[in-house]
Amino acid sequence: MGNRPQDLYYEILHVAKDASPQGVRAAYKSLARQWHPDKHPPASRPEAEARFKAITEAYEALLDQQENRAASAAPARDGGRCRPAEKDRGGGAAVARAQTEKTVAAGSAPCTPAREPAKKVYSSCSNVAGGGRRAFAEFSSYVVRKAPPLERKVECTLEELCSGCKKEVRYTRDVVAKNGLITKKEVTQTIRVKPGWRKGATVTLEGMGDERPGCLAGDAVFVVSEKRHKRFKRLGDDLVLRAQVPLVSALTGWSLSFRLLGGEKLRCSFRDEVICPGYVKVVKGRGMPVAGGEKGARGDLRVKLDVVFPENLTDEQRQGLAEILRGCA
Repeated sequence: MGNRPQDLYYEILHVAKDASPQGVRAAYKSLARQWHPDKHPPASRPEAEARFKAITEAYEALLDQQENRAASAAPARDGGRCRPAEKDRGGGAAVARAQTEKTVAAGSAPCTPAREPAKKVYSSCSNVAGGGRRAFAEFSSYVVRKAPPLERKVECTLEELCSGCKKEVRYTRDVVAKNGLITKKEVTQTIRVKPGWRKGATVTLEGMGDERPGCLAGDAVFVVSEKRHKRFKRLGDDLVLRAQVPLVSALTGWSLSFRLLGGEKLRCSFRDEVICPGYVKVVKGRGMPVAGGEKGARGDLRVKLDVVFPENLTDEQRQGLAEILRGCA
């Protein structure tokens, strides 16, 4: 079978290490149907052949291992002594193999080399015992080698990041033609941006990136970027709004009206408070949606007020202000 780490066999068949023979067989059937070369077009057939060979070898290796364990755990006895001759003839393994042949003969698996002598086996999976290393080499060349990901930026406004949206993106990818040459192809894809996503969030489309001869197609990775907003600035899940307040309004009362990212109108009033330089009013739950958080969870809106002082005052104004403010602490 070729000396290979058992962990790789389990990984290829996508089964746990304590999987039963039935579980191993079921996994093999599913993968064999998926990767049988006859079901793939010429462009992807080499990859399918390599995967099919590796799947078959992994199945053979794990089933043989389980049969040997079963034979060792329950040896046939004759007067309290084991019968080595029976073991040499592969007694336990033979029974298991016979059962497997019945299952395969019923048409449950596309191809099980060395366990289905009566059926013609696809040429790519013949002589698996002798070609195991070759199968794994080919399998590794397709699985391990993958074209580098193709990255593109997707610009989103704060409004789009707040409510979520679908973005149609166009990009150019390399594709391998039938003659083996690399050509350029323009592709249009639609990606979904979820509410609350931040700058740097990614959307990955597997196999939709560049192609390279002898490699799996790379992924197309779209990285979210945030457009600058004319009014709001984002800090995590919070939104920051800066506004300038005349000194007289800061001392005597003031109100501010504006629209949120979702279009709702909000009014902030400052009637019973004096606005100091650097004053921040926090409006709970009016910020950005919290991506991945509880339904309806949102950050806060922080209204930062900058007090605008007059550049010049007349002597009369200074005197008047001094009289008014003299009693203020």
